[in-house]
Parts: sequence; structure tokens; C-alpha cells
Amino acid sequence: MERPLHRGADLAAALFVLLLGLLTAWQAAVIPASPIYAQVGPKAIPYMVAAGLVVLGLLLTVTALRGGWSHGIEELHGAPPANWRAIGLLLASLLANIALIVPFGFTIAATVQFTLVSAAFGSRSHLRNLAIAFVVALGAYVLFVKLLGVNIGAGLIEGLVFGSPS
Repeated sequence: MERPLHRGADLAAALFVLLLGLLTAWQAAVIPASPIYAQVGPKAIPYMVAAGLVVLGLLLTVTALRGGWSHGIEELHGAPPANWRAIGLLLASLLANIALIVPFGFTIAATVQFTLVSAAFGSRSHLRNLAIAFVVALGAYVLFVKLLGVNIGAGLIEGLVFGSPS
């Protein structure tokens, strides 16, 4: 009776990889490319990654439809069920980052994301995680923006600490 359960999970994983490959190809297609590139432009590597993911997704789908692969993995026998709370917190952390980065900036978005990920991994020290996340996120902002010159999203905190974003 375990085999059909594993087959469904295997098929879901395979289709996820395939979808990820198609999403990568779509995003590679919208990368702006200058006509000055002779042969290899900024789309080459993303297209190679997309092709690899699509091929892998197709191969995994075929394997899943033929019976799957995970039924032979001993570590999965007797494994506890998925921790949906943790998965939900991880998903919430990604959505929070997407929702917060433009209106509030990198530091706030990354701080919230770090804190939610810490909770997903079982940490109960939320204030400590918040403090660590803030220091690490602000340090990353300084590293990327001030030292490397890469804009990763100034916002409220960055404006207070470093003055108005330019």
C-alpha cells in the first residue's frame, strides 16, 4: 500500500521540477539583451539551467509514472509526516519578503524573512532572532550597497541609518 503514496509524492516532486524549469525558461526569455553581444549573452546560462531542469523534470515524471523512486529509499520508511507548520512558515517568509522589500526596503524584508525561517526551524527565541536578523540584514545591505555598489533595495531603515536613498 505504500507504493501509490510514494508514487504521488514522486510525481508531485517531478512536476514541480518541470514547472520550475518552464518558469526559468520564461524568465530567461524576458531578460533584456543588448545587440552588442556576438554569441553568448546574458540569456545563455539561464537557458541552460532551464533546459537542465526541464529534462530532469521530464525524466523524473517518467520515473514517477513507472512506479516512482522513493519507495526504495530506506530512510523514508517510517519517517514522520510532513511538518506543515514549518512549510507554511517557510512559504510565509518568502511571501513576506516579496511583499515588504519594495515598500519597506531590504533590511525590514530580510529581517522578517529570517525571523520566520528561524521559527520554521523550531526556534522559540523570536526577539533574539529578530535582533540577529536585523544586524545581519543591515550588514548585508552595507556590504552590497555601500561597498560593492549593488542596489538591493533601500527603504525605511536604510534611509534612517544612511540618510535619504539616492
